[in-house]
Amino acid sequence: MENINMDDNWYYVIVQNPDTVSEKFLGFVDEKNNEKFLPAFKTKNDAQKCFQLLPKDLFNEKYDIHAVIEEDILSAAEKNGHLVFLLDETGQILKPLH
Repeated sequence: MENINMDDNWYYVIVQNPDTVSEKFLGFVDEKNNEKFLPAFKTKNDAQKCFQLLPKDLFNEKYDIHAVIEEDILSAAEKNGHLVFLLDETGQILKPLH
């Protein structure tokens, strides 16, 4: 079995309603700039810590953290008019992903 190399091409994202027909990456709107964005994280630990701080609907939705290749994140974001930002564990933007 081949191991996945978690190099610069893989990021962790929060998936809303995983393994259902309504599965999607969790996105947000920056109220200041009115920009839609998807948060991405370099480590699963960063994603888990930041997830606790993010607004979400725990009563009606399920969430999971998945490792996704950069090209798939960017493609999904583009289709839905989102930008992608790499965040740290506190939700601070480290850099945009292109």
